[in-house]
Amino acid sequence: QVQLVESGGGLVQPGGSLRLSCATSGITFMLYRMGWYRQAPGKQRELVATITRGGSTDYADSVKGRFTISRDNTKNTVYLQMNSLKPEDTAVYYCNADFSRNYWGQGTQVTVSS
Repeated sequence: QVQLVESGGGLVQPGGSLRLSCATSGITFMLYRMGWYRQAPGKQRELVATITRGGSTDYADSVKGRFTISRDNTKNTVYLQMNSLKPEDTAVYYCNADFSRNYWGQGTQVTVSS
């Protein structure tokens, strides 16, 4: 059974930082391109960042220079370090695994507010 379990979300003040984790099981993690997406209320889900199995990364323009995606193939886990958070980063953040099939986690809420 495939599982993607996000953690690390919460409430943070503008300018603060959070680190999201996505622990996976049931997949050959090292083969998968991993990604983080987010969905704010009333908006479509959007790409935040991706990392290939080779470690190449890509970011949405809105988070470049503030967010960093990384992966640990020994722990089957992908991370999203989020710095200099803004209120517009408020959303539910979802982990995605893409290779032969596409899988999603259940999401973790990130709220940036003073």
